Amino acid sequence: MNDSSFSRLRRQSIPEATLASNEGWPGQQFGYYGAGEFQPDPASRDHGDARKFQWVLRLVDVAAIAMMALVVTYLEARTLPHQHAVWLSVANLVSVLVYCLCSRHPTLSERSLPGLILQQFVLVTPSLLPAVIVQAGIFSWLGASGQDVWRESIVWTVVSMAGLVASRSGGNFLLRRDSVQQRNRRKVAIIGYGDYAARVADRLNNGPRTGVSVVGIFHDGAARGVNQTIDDLINISRQTQIHGIVIAYPPGAGHEDEILNLTLRLRCIFCDVLVMPHLVHGPDVALPIQSFGAMSFMVLRRCPLDEAQLFAKRALDLAVSLVACVTFFLPLFVIVAAAIKLESRGPVLFRQPRRGFNNVNFTVFKFRTMYTCQTDLFSDRQTSRGDPRVTRVGRWLRRLSIDELPQILNVLRGEMSLVGPRPHALNTRVEGELLSDAIGDYLMRYQVKPGITGWAQINGSRGELLTREDLRRRLAYDLAYIQYWSIWFDLKIMAITAAREIVSKHAF
Repeated sequence: MNDSSFSRLRRQSIPEATLASNEGWPGQQFGYYGAGEFQPDPASRDHGDARKFQWVLRLVDVAAIAMMALVVTYLEARTLPHQHAVWLSVANLVSVLVYCLCSRHPTLSERSLPGLILQQFVLVTPSLLPAVIVQAGIFSWLGASGQDVWRESIVWTVVSMAGLVASRSGGNFLLRRDSVQQRNRRKVAIIGYGDYAARVADRLNNGPRTGVSVVGIFHDGAARGVNQTIDDLINISRQTQIHGIVIAYPPGAGHEDEILNLTLRLRCIFCDVLVMPHLVHGPDVALPIQSFGAMSFMVLRRCPLDEAQLFAKRALDLAVSLVACVTFFLPLFVIVAAAIKLESRGPVLFRQPRRGFNNVNFTVFKFRTMYTCQTDLFSDRQTSRGDPRVTRVGRWLRRLSIDELPQILNVLRGEMSLVGPRPHALNTRVEGELLSDAIGDYLMRYQVKPGITGWAQINGSRGELLTREDLRRRLAYDLAYIQYWSIWFDLKIMAITAAREIVSKHAF
């Protein structure tokens, strides 16, 4: 891809929504990480199995050192005076924290078991040494005798070293098994044709330590070795998780416009988009690199959240949702259900299809706020201020945003998040057009789970969509949220929602 084509792709990859007002947000443009604009990433984040296994080994490492501390404390407390046993417990706890701070992420090793044990012994020693020194220092400072300090330090060192080496070696051995590696192979789709795409697919499938399984070769139009189109790829991505898409056109042909169009078409798929290096070149091109085994690719687009971030976000959702259910949602449900039933006939909950993560439909739950005979399942008509279809109870539920609370059930089911872009009904239109037709970048909202509240909502972008400008403004906030997501950002949005959005002038 030459300089001019790359610059054009760069411009067109910036969401249209950035042209809208970004009032309330310090950033004016989005980087490639999550929103499509290309920026250099020297760290070259690796999404392969190795990174996932590193986290598994890290958790095993922390669990092992904590378990060894408990074992040492239990065994030695039986022979020490009560006060010394308490001192030892404190010293061991602090030493565990010191070890966790000093140790680095363990990595998978290809060595045989004897060599693996020796390697882990060498790797554990530099991190365990400061932990032992701190343990001895605290135990001595609390008043233990020199003999007790020496004795407990030796016991702590031997037991911890044995436990860590055993857990690390065992974890490495189990994660290297073919059954585990096969189960965790990453699914990659190839876009291309002919012998070149077939060779790329073969090297990814059969290359050493790629950890990749190719789901197929895709291309529009008749081509040798291809029997599936790009639309087929989009449909497959909604049924099974695809971790990456590799654009593998043969060298020597002009594919600039085709890559540009592909990048725009693939916005609705939640995965990394990679390209063969020979297809992107020029002095101003500085894209991150990702490798699968011996093959390296340039990264055109990253997923906005990696697996660790998705796990952290899901853990926060579950923790807060479970507490909310126990403390106020279940008691409130009885009161609201009685009020709805007393005013009008029909179900308490309104179920409506919405589009969610990775462009997959799901059923959203809300308290019913309209008369049953006038409910609009597909939202052919948006709810407006003073809408006659809304009941008197429903008007208060909407005014206080209580009608959204049953979506906690969607969060527990994994279909929604507490914070994220609000899901719109399938037939919602603006200026007579479906939202995805009005602004193409609207599909990028589906790269994260939809939320009960969001950055757009607390900045006043909620309620009826009347113009494209309303949609652009809302989309700008949604994409900014995806771009700058963090646990603290989610907590901030929840706090602001609770403080000022429960009763909002934009709710009706």
